[in-house]
Amino acid sequence: MRASEVFRPGLLQDQVVIVTGGGSGIGRVIAEECAALGARVAIGARKLDRLEATAEALRAGGAEVFAAPLNIREPEAVDAWVDEVHAHFGRIDVLVNNAGGQFPSPAVHIKPKGWRAVVDTNLNGTWFMTQAVGRHLIADGRGGRVINIVANMWRGFPGMAHTGAARAGVVNLTKSLALEWARHGILVNAVAPGVIRSSGLDTYPEVVRQQLETEVPKHIPLKRLGTMEDVAWSVVYLASAAGQYVTGETLCVDGGQAHWGMVFPL
Repeated sequence: MRASEVFRPGLLQDQVVIVTGGGSGIGRVIAEECAALGARVAIGARKLDRLEATAEALRAGGAEVFAAPLNIREPEAVDAWVDEVHAHFGRIDVLVNNAGGQFPSPAVHIKPKGWRAVVDTNLNGTWFMTQAVGRHLIADGRGGRVINIVANMWRGFPGMAHTGAARAGVVNLTKSLALEWARHGILVNAVAPGVIRSSGLDTYPEVVRQQLETEVPKHIPLKRLGTMEDVAWSVVYLASAAGQYVTGETLCVDGGQAHWGMVFPL
């Protein structure tokens, strides 16, 4: 099922939507679903080959696309990239902070380099992008949306302490900016996916992937892993007029796992 079968055609017509990490996985599907609903899409990622492949596919479907390499950890590069997107389209309407990364590890084994890398990407990178886009949204005076992709870490995140800490910081940032930027008409929300069947799972060790595929669904109230479309459609809702009175919130897309069940055994 595609976005056009769920939402009204043209729902995001001519809206300019930035998706970080848009070359693959959940980011690619978010970009595809927004483009299918009429959005003009800007995608950025560090891996140029995936970025170009996604841009080509989007253009083949009739979308107007801006695609350029992006390292969200570098604030000066982020500012330049966002300025280029704004110059290309003449506006920005929605920022989806999807880029991120982590690796499973017992907390005592996380090295300083690994800790810094995860926090720098998931928290600092999100902030650098949000601040850069926020400056344009405020200057343009038309309002806009910021949607942060976080994680299901409400009851702690054993085995993922680094990303749990970083994502919790993004949730608080979401609330803070929602209040501070409300007077500018900028809505700031987050989407917290549970365990999603995506290409990101391929980066995990085989034993972890097997557990996620076979054991974890038993501990999810809806008894299945989420799909990338489940996440993308939640983003579309928050980006559309349907979400015009929602700000400072985090929408859990996790089959009820925030309330019951485990991800990794203790």
